[in-house]
Amino acid sequence: MSKTFCLHTTMLALLLSSLIGSSGSANELRIMSFNLRYGTANDGENHWDKRKEFVAETIHAYAPDLLGTQETLEFQKEFLSKKMPAYTSVGVGRDRGDQSGEMTALFFKTERFELLEEGHFWLSETPRIPGSKSWDTSLTRMCSWVRLQDRVSESKRPILFMNTHFDHRGSDARLQSARLLRKKADELGDGCDIVLTGDFNAAADSEPYRALFSELPGETVFLDTYATKRPADESGEATFSGFKSSTLEGSRIDWIAIRGSWTLQEAAIDRTGKEGRTPSDHYPVTAILSQANSTR
Repeated sequence: MSKTFCLHTTMLALLLSSLIGSSGSANELRIMSFNLRYGTANDGENHWDKRKEFVAETIHAYAPDLLGTQETLEFQKEFLSKKMPAYTSVGVGRDRGDQSGEMTALFFKTERFELLEEGHFWLSETPRIPGSKSWDTSLTRMCSWVRLQDRVSESKRPILFMNTHFDHRGSDARLQSARLLRKKADELGDGCDIVLTGDFNAAADSEPYRALFSELPGETVFLDTYATKRPADESGEATFSGFKSSTLEGSRIDWIAIRGSWTLQEAAIDRTGKEGRTPSDHYPVTAILSQANSTR
């Protein structure tokens, strides 16, 4: 066997590996939603500087194609961008719509996806106004989104990837935010298959959950990936860890929702831990999808 043939074979294998990823299927789409815990919090031994490498390792181990992050400050986004050079990041600060303040930054694999459009809206009655607040929200909240074309998928349908973070105190704000997300998904996702990630600060039996996932006349329903793939009576659904890897019981407040021509293969809570600690005060949640073939 010639050296030239071996070299070409190796290069082809590397190219296919980069397109397919660790999953082994070119059409597979690996999703992760991860609340990073804002990097200036006074968290002592769990401060960002002491766990940031662990965060990057956890993301790298799962190798998501699409990653939605919450509580992300600009220097955290920049750190991950340097650690993840194969990804493009999109995010603006929630207070002014610039690069300062907390973001719902999202990441996607640059070679796999063509970026068609990007944008942001605020969870308020005036969603186009940066920093706007409504209802009983305690903090400014927002959603960042991108419209992508998957270069690997056989489907011709674009993907609308949305990432958000609901208020932690305002119950009406969470409910109204869920309703707004459905409306925006209709507006922005016409002709798209949709992926929505986020920290919703609400349990799976809450009004915001029902507002997002209940079937309504004339609307296509969102699907809760975790609830679809896991037994209804399964215990240990907590996604807020409090930095303790032993945390199992509690509410599942971080969700990955999908809508459109998807086949759902797997959904899970990533309970990665090291010496009893987790990389953030939330567990990442994950899902594996494939996009149905479509010429539309």
